Amino acid sequence: MTQSLDLFPIGNCAASGLIDRAGRLVWACAPRVDGDPVFSTLLGADPDEHADAQGYWSVELEDQASVRQSYLRNTPILVTEITDKAGAIAQVIDFCPRYRQFGRVYRPLAFIRLIRPIAGVPKIRIKLRPTVNWGERAAERTTGSNHIRFVGGEMTLRMTTDAPISHISGERLFRLEEPVSMFLGPDEGFDADLTATTERMLKETTAYWRGWVRTLSVPLEWQEAVIRAAITLKLCAHEETGAIVAAMTTSIPEHEGSQRNWDYRYCWLRDAYYVVQALNRLGAADMLENYLGYLRNIVDRSKGGHVQPLYGVGLEPSLTERFAEHLPGYRGMGPVRVGNQAHEHLQHDVYGQIILSTVQAFFDQRLLRPATVEDFRSLEPVGERAFELHDKPDASLWEFRGRENVHTYSAVMCWAACDRLGNAAAKLGLLERADFWNGRAAIVRATIEDKAWNKDLGRFAATFGGDELDASLLQLVDVRFVSPDDPRMAATIAAVEKGLRRGPYMLRYAIPDDFGEPKTAFNICTFWLIEALHLSGRAEEARTLFEEMLDRRTAAGLLSEDIAFDGAELWGNYPQTYSLVGLINCATMLSRPWSSVR
Repeated sequence: MTQSLDLFPIGNCAASGLIDRAGRLVWACAPRVDGDPVFSTLLGADPDEHADAQGYWSVELEDQASVRQSYLRNTPILVTEITDKAGAIAQVIDFCPRYRQFGRVYRPLAFIRLIRPIAGVPKIRIKLRPTVNWGERAAERTTGSNHIRFVGGEMTLRMTTDAPISHISGERLFRLEEPVSMFLGPDEGFDADLTATTERMLKETTAYWRGWVRTLSVPLEWQEAVIRAAITLKLCAHEETGAIVAAMTTSIPEHEGSQRNWDYRYCWLRDAYYVVQALNRLGAADMLENYLGYLRNIVDRSKGGHVQPLYGVGLEPSLTERFAEHLPGYRGMGPVRVGNQAHEHLQHDVYGQIILSTVQAFFDQRLLRPATVEDFRSLEPVGERAFELHDKPDASLWEFRGRENVHTYSAVMCWAACDRLGNAAAKLGLLERADFWNGRAAIVRATIEDKAWNKDLGRFAATFGGDELDASLLQLVDVRFVSPDDPRMAATIAAVEKGLRRGPYMLRYAIPDDFGEPKTAFNICTFWLIEALHLSGRAEEARTLFEEMLDRRTAAGLLSEDIAFDGAELWGNYPQTYSLVGLINCATMLSRPWSSVR
């Protein structure tokens, strides 16, 4: 089986992993989502082509004939049924435990595999081959009567099982005559009945996720797609700190041989803003509240000065980029990058995204910790920074590595920072500060309308004084800088669509960057186009394009960052939060109202 992004995520907001269509766990990092990949074969040697490949965990049947996979409804619990040529069936249930226990959420860095005979007597072989130091070598192992310890990486792991240990350590073929339970987690003894405990964990984890889904306000149409996207966005949260990562993976290229291989396992403040915005539309206030704690720590550390576009999930500011030399990369298309140089960039839109993420807390009575006057005072330096930088060059939201301009999107986000501070001040009764920030917003607006408007072309441009097109111009409506019926916006939408649309899909930009011309479309930009089409009265066209994007999802119901112009293949890191945000936002906007069926 050629390496593919047709992968099923599992997780619990501490642990996360990706399972391929053969039922193998091919990607999982420890001790955090941005750590060393214990299961690394997604970026390593393909097990179907190399018998000695390392970095995966598989359950294989002798004379295997077919594999069928699906999630338990409204959960990230994956059920894989493997059938042999004689009709014998083994079922594998994969999940990371998550439920309330002792007054808190139990979410260890742990993976559970429950293997059950369903029909006949399947003969199975279990291969558990974790790696250390970014695929440099197989983890060293020691065995006990009921466990195997894997040592040598950032975290020592222990797999406890009720199967014969020698069957697993020797990768021996054996008859599956009764259920097998496997718990891979911290190096701690499992002082309970393994089968009964893991079955209880399965039941309670199922109940947790279905209970969480019941709190969502989903649209009438496309509910299954929206629920799957929402669950996956939650899996991209590192709940301990409140961080939300852009994707679970690193170094999946934007297209074949592109060298555009980036590490997305960090918290971009921009991406996280879009995630909480989408989940807020579904009523998932828990994600917002936890992320706001992460943001408050970022703001405190900045002391009114520079804020990076991204941080580590533990608030780490330094994410030095390096190459992992021992992994060849996805389909051999390296390099594999660890870290991201973008932490050094100037991206001025980040100040707007901090305030846009936070402002809801001044109005939302559901929150356990509503924002206070003190919170407002701590945000004002962020607004001052936005005002100071609104007409200064930066690397843009697309993180150009070789050039800087004054980017319209960044300036508009700086305007939004001032505008929303005015709203928050008014809510708190701080009328003098409301006038102050509204005045600042007016100054920034005037600058944008003067510098970003290209009189000769009759539309907004992506840079001040320029003529470039950029899909982020479609966001001027979303942040309420212009109304959807503004003739200036209609002209801009028309130009962006003409210049950047490739069939059904949208580019970010069409000009060459540090790595040449883009050769794939950017999924979130297509969703931005769908929103713009709907708001400009082209509702049926928007629905058709939305259905096209739904058809391009993986079997898990998810999307990566990029897609080939012919729609045949997904590229870029996976699952991509940006893309899932677009799916949720468009479904919410395009769906028929619930009142239509009452």
